[in-house]
Amino acid sequence: MQATVQSFDPATRSGWVFLDDGTRIPFDGEAFRAGPLRHLRPGQRVALVMADGRVTYVTLSTFPTP
Repeated sequence: MQATVQSFDPATRSGWVFLDDGTRIPFDGEAFRAGPLRHLRPGQRVALVMADGRVTYVTLSTFPTP
């Protein structure tokens, strides 16, 4: 699933994204640390993996997801 970063907190490594349908969903530091990234900025396109209704993995939309 793809989304656009709304916000990212480098201290907690968590943030919020907008799905393409406008739905706003959070991701936590655990989901961010599961991927290869160091930082995100608002407006950046990302790929997400979700399980049980929560984001479990965040990476750039051009990177493969597990």
